[in-house]
Amino acid sequence: MDRALPISLLLCLPLVLALPPLGPFAAIAPEKPLITPSPAAWDPTKTVKHRRDLISDFDGDVASVLSGLGSNIPSYVASGVPNFFQNFPSEGAVQSSLGLQSSQIAALPTQVLNIPPYGNYTDQGWNIRFHGNVFKQPNISESDLDNLANGFLIGTSVQSLPPSQASQARNLTAEIYVLQQSNENLTFTLEPAPSAGGSGDNGGGGAVTPKGGQQVVDFPTPTTPEGDYDGFVQINSSGLAQGNATSEIQRLNVYTNGTDTGNATAYLVPDEGLTIISDIDDILRVTQIYEPSLGILNSFARPYVPWMNMPDIYANWSRSIPNFHFHYLTTTPEQITRNYMDFIYKTYPGGSFDTRPLNFSDVDATLSIRKFLLEKIFQTFPKRKFILIADTSNSDVMKDYPLMVTEFPGQVQCIFLRNTSATDSGDKFPYDTSGFKNITQQTYMFFLVPDDLTNLDIVNGQCYNASIKQNVTFDEQGLPFGLSTAHRSSQTAGFLILAATMAAAVFWTGGL
Repeated sequence: MDRALPISLLLCLPLVLALPPLGPFAAIAPEKPLITPSPAAWDPTKTVKHRRDLISDFDGDVASVLSGLGSNIPSYVASGVPNFFQNFPSEGAVQSSLGLQSSQIAALPTQVLNIPPYGNYTDQGWNIRFHGNVFKQPNISESDLDNLANGFLIGTSVQSLPPSQASQARNLTAEIYVLQQSNENLTFTLEPAPSAGGSGDNGGGGAVTPKGGQQVVDFPTPTTPEGDYDGFVQINSSGLAQGNATSEIQRLNVYTNGTDTGNATAYLVPDEGLTIISDIDDILRVTQIYEPSLGILNSFARPYVPWMNMPDIYANWSRSIPNFHFHYLTTTPEQITRNYMDFIYKTYPGGSFDTRPLNFSDVDATLSIRKFLLEKIFQTFPKRKFILIADTSNSDVMKDYPLMVTEFPGQVQCIFLRNTSATDSGDKFPYDTSGFKNITQQTYMFFLVPDDLTNLDIVNGQCYNASIKQNVTFDEQGLPFGLSTAHRSSQTAGFLILAATMAAAVFWTGGL
């Protein structure tokens, strides 16, 4: 066969040469050895269009070229949402897949996952936002758990993991394959809490133990079809300091009656003060969700590891800022957040939690839940100031954090964002900084390492370290080949022609 380039292809070369330069290309690292895939079935989530609001023509046309060259990117990675965090099996699906009879289910004990709540104060007294999930844990054999867990792992299997990691993978898989219990009525017992979390002070998170508060509380509504419960309930405020007359956060232990599994700590937060709302993945712990195989291993099997010296930063804030309320918000589904809460309370100041309810199940719902939960806590505490902290790998963070500045004027004290694209070579995805265009630089800072946050007076609104270079273009940043919306048309077209020319040249010269 004649391998000379066809005349039609040669005619394209002047068009390519006439286009604006693409900018310097990064050095291409040698490819890593291929890992033999797991024998278990792996059904990736369908690609979701417009992840992170990428430039539409680049996201469509260029992605189609890359897809044709075998470089398809899973949508869950592009969205900052791991695939195993979506579409968990329903009670009926678990029952059917395990072949469980109704009598077997009835014999199983009812369990409760109680998410550590916050409470607010009104003219009627204290209210606690109880939320969590009610479920039953079926008995699943180890071999079946291994098969189920292998369906989540990429490039490895439970059998190939060290024993401790294999055990964690089985435990997390068991937390996914549960039977959610609807129409359940709950009763809680409250008691003063002597401590909560490891925080740098003996009390945990800067909160105090109240003199009173012991009581029994009935939750007013039964659980949802997914087994969820979520709502504010007014409690007896006897022995508790009034929220409009104290600056101290008060702790109460919460026990779910009828089970020994639904224990948590509630934080009664006064009307005024400072609250930090902290993401967890890739800001407090190493997750690397933008690298699928690592992200799954770090979440499913490996021990949770703090990101650098971030625990020292939080411990210092807990010690040095009086009555600092710590609130941890993750879009991880609630039923697999036990490891998150255990990690936080052993490593960071104790505080309240928000997770993703099970009725927020698909990618679109996942990317909207953060805004929903942020608005809930902002509306609950209209007189408090908030510190928001996360990383740039989450598209919802990049939209929702600056949105809070405009939705709730005067309430956002600081926004801190770890630039994962600049600090982790595995994060190849861009991030959108356009939401920060009309926000004063003194309110936000993109940072690289935890030490960048030292010596900032966040109580008085000093959120920006001038020595930390920002490089914010108020645009899509981190796009490949130096693309940006300012010159996307010519460079996107140039890349398309160049990609097509290179692909054709590879074929005609016998490279494929």
